Amino acid sequence: MFVCICHHVREREVRAVIRAGAHTEESVGDACGAGTGCGSCLDRICDLIEEETADTRLPLVA
Repeated sequence: MFVCICHHVREREVRAVIRAGAHTEESVGDACGAGTGCGSCLDRICDLIEEETADTRLPLVA
């Protein structure tokens, strides 16, 4: 499925660049172009960043 229609970037490519260290919308755009056109995909990119980085966050210890 395409995340970014403007630059024809698929979800699997966005997930791959996030796993490789792109953890902001800007760094994802730098890595693969997604989000650098009209911007309508930025919310989806943010969601993917959250999904891909959620399991790497450590729980807070009280």
